[in-house]
Amino acid sequence: MPAPKKGARPAKRPARPGGGRRASRGLRPDPVAAPPLPRSGTWSSRFAEPMSERMQRFNASVLFDRRLADADLAGSLAHARMLHATGVLSAADLAAIERGLATIGGEIARGEFAWKLENEDVHFSVERRLTELAGDAGKRLHTARSRNDQVATDVRLWLRGAIDAIASQLVALRHALLDLALRHAATIMPGFTHLQVAQPVTFGHYLMAFDAMFARDLERFADCRRRVNRLPLGSAALAGTGFPIDRMRVARELGFEALAENSIDAVSDRDFAIEFNAAASLVSIHLSRFAEELVLWSTPRFGFVTLADRFCTGSSIMPQKKNPDVPELVRGKSARVIGNLTALLVLMKAQPLAYNKDNQEDKEPLFDTVDTLADTLAIMTELVATGLTPDAERMREAAREGYATATDLADYLVRKGLPFRDAHDAVARAVREAETRGCGLEELPLDALRAFSPLVGDDVYGVLTLEGSVASRDHPGGTAPRQVRRAIAAARRELARHRGGGAGAR
Repeated sequence: MPAPKKGARPAKRPARPGGGRRASRGLRPDPVAAPPLPRSGTWSSRFAEPMSERMQRFNASVLFDRRLADADLAGSLAHARMLHATGVLSAADLAAIERGLATIGGEIARGEFAWKLENEDVHFSVERRLTELAGDAGKRLHTARSRNDQVATDVRLWLRGAIDAIASQLVALRHALLDLALRHAATIMPGFTHLQVAQPVTFGHYLMAFDAMFARDLERFADCRRRVNRLPLGSAALAGTGFPIDRMRVARELGFEALAENSIDAVSDRDFAIEFNAAASLVSIHLSRFAEELVLWSTPRFGFVTLADRFCTGSSIMPQKKNPDVPELVRGKSARVIGNLTALLVLMKAQPLAYNKDNQEDKEPLFDTVDTLADTLAIMTELVATGLTPDAERMREAAREGYATATDLADYLVRKGLPFRDAHDAVARAVREAETRGCGLEELPLDALRAFSPLVGDDVYGVLTLEGSVASRDHPGGTAPRQVRRAIAAARRELARHRGGGAGAR
């Protein structure tokens, strides 16, 4: 194809869908012939054709990231004040920005703010409205920052608040568990291994096992929060900025504990979101394990607990059914949280540095995890506090099944001087005898027990009672009622140190 003559106008390309033309390398679009471009992006003057409607929908995040609006306003205000303090922004511009951001905050709070798909995301939505309100001052707000460090800051600010709210819910759940455990510190039930009756424990001790899990969850959120609470703003697109900024001033105003030190890492890091989702997944697993117990315990085969009707549903065909829907949904929703963790891990696994558009996909899994976990904690707390009634007699009856005091008999023989392995063998034979007779160990005659070891005396029946069994575990971490009450008191002292129940409490 021959080269065009010097000074000749290049041939026009066919119009593309959307009414514009693509600018090819070395060629400029005709400034007269090209249709006016819609202001549909922060970068639209760079392009020779508008974004298609499908691309607008595919590209936009404003329908879900607008929940970051409060964080975006706070970050923008702190950024503007820093720019003024360092001489980049005039006092008049700062005043106009402050007024504009306050107006926008009011509009959002009242539900009057116009969220438009063409504005792409929460950041540009706020900036465009600010420019309408404040004129050129609004255009100057974005000096020395990029949407890359802006969104990383907004997500961290928002997540910090979400962590504190979830930690408060965990504290409330723990208080409900502690109250129930204290009422049942001496209520005997069977403990299980392999879902087989193992040894007698108390219901209070069983509940305290779940409290221990949720206590670790609180520790994890507090630890995660420290890494969330680092300021990326000031990193700009990836290399920092040439303007004289004061990042520590912004960090102090926004309550960040430290700076994200490396600008490349600061804009591309989503470890904090993954770490939060990992901690949330563990909470969900703990909730799911507790829910599974409630599903089992509420069946007629167990009959350990009754769930209040308001937490259950019936069957469309079987009129007698009372289904434990809350525990089943809690068990099921754990899969969503774990799935969100997997999504975030896979999202980040092969991204090159620095920021990539992939990271727009971090928000929906993160938001969904926060929403799902908050709802689950709220209803489980209500269920434990107001809708869970143990059947102490049924629990005690079940503890008498399965020879739950066999280990106590072995320990009795050890205290009499028999080596443990010999004691273990003697009791195993005694259990087999009791099975043959169809009775409990405590129902075997003294002569029958002495046949397995001459060390057995008439004091043996004291250790074969359920009360004697649990009372003998009288050490820190044991199931003795006295130790259960001590553990509850210690847990309450620990919770009292959480100022307002937040994960950031010291």
